[in-house]
Amino acid sequence: MTQRFSVRHRLAWLAAMSACFASSAYAQTTADALHQRATAATCANCHGTEGRAVQGSAIPSLAGMPKDYMVLQMKAFKEGTRPATVMHQLTKGYTDAQIDSIATYYASLKR
Repeated sequence: MTQRFSVRHRLAWLAAMSACFASSAYAQTTADALHQRATAATCANCHGTEGRAVQGSAIPSLAGMPKDYMVLQMKAFKEGTRPATVMHQLTKGYTDAQIDSIATYYASLKR
């Protein structure tokens, strides 16, 4: 015996399935964004909350810094070609993907 669904039932089922797919995509996007923000938060001790260093500090603000520039500088610290007090030690603990993620995050913020 074949069961027939009304157009209304089909539309309701389609809407429910669409909502499930949309919510899982949103959850993944949210999880990725939270992971990126958490990784970038490791810079807060020196560079300030959301990458905004204390006014007049010798430490630069990271918020709004161009991504390519930040990646270049962090890789220079990591390779030891740019002198630093602690950055060369900290950046050695980051993968290239983490450096890219941190730079992407700070580049997306307003100065």
